[in-house]
Amino acid sequence: MKRIHLFEIEDQQWFPSWIRDSMTRLINVMHNFLETRKDLSALLKNVIDKTGKSKIVDLCSGAGGPVIDSVEMLKEEMELNLTLTDLYPNKKFASKVNSDSNDFVSYIKSPVNAVNVPDNLDGIRTMVCSLHHMKPETVEEILTNTQEAEEGFCAIEISDNSFPKILWWISIPFSFITCLIITPMAKGITIPQVIFTYLIPIIPICFAWDGAVSNARTYTMNDIEIILSKIRKPNYTWEPGVLKGKRSKKMYLIGYPAI
Repeated sequence: MKRIHLFEIEDQQWFPSWIRDSMTRLINVMHNFLETRKDLSALLKNVIDKTGKSKIVDLCSGAGGPVIDSVEMLKEEMELNLTLTDLYPNKKFASKVNSDSNDFVSYIKSPVNAVNVPDNLDGIRTMVCSLHHMKPETVEEILTNTQEAEEGFCAIEISDNSFPKILWWISIPFSFITCLIITPMAKGITIPQVIFTYLIPIIPICFAWDGAVSNARTYTMNDIEIILSKIRKPNYTWEPGVLKGKRSKKMYLIGYPAI
């Protein structure tokens, strides 16, 4: 496989939550710029059409990301229900979601493991920019569990593993500069985020490292095919692909029970 399983700072349990939240704001700016919501909506609609399901179970939700907006876009055409889950739920964000007036989305505060989703959580499973966090054997388990449950699947990644393997680090300086540029565009920006971006650049360093590592961790089409070759069954269809836009290219993987 081309993919390299390096460590992301944001994944570490000791990493301060306020810096993680600051980086999440920056990632949301990137999602807006790269139009992830629009692309995810199109992919998800395809799976909805294939399965006829109106329930969506988002795995590895963290602090939400673009999936809520994507489902809300589709709700203009159909009735949908979205459940957010995570192995380590963001309880602060979960409380906010569950107290909001949006009646189509909820967040489960108890842990949900993507490799063994409970039977009562039926619906299309989504993974937004989270597949690259998983080792190949874990991805196999996630896809196998989805296949055996005969549920739909939709994953999308905005990171890009197109550099030669030996040059995985080459985007670090670019990501550092990007952080400085996009920080004023982030919603809910705090004074500590400004200080630790422009005066003491801890956040740009973490953002740049994790961005480069995300690229190196992203599964290429060949990588995905290697995994699918181990788990494919005739009663289930997997469709990996790449969305090529003006601003980026995004890897995706959708799946659904064979008709």
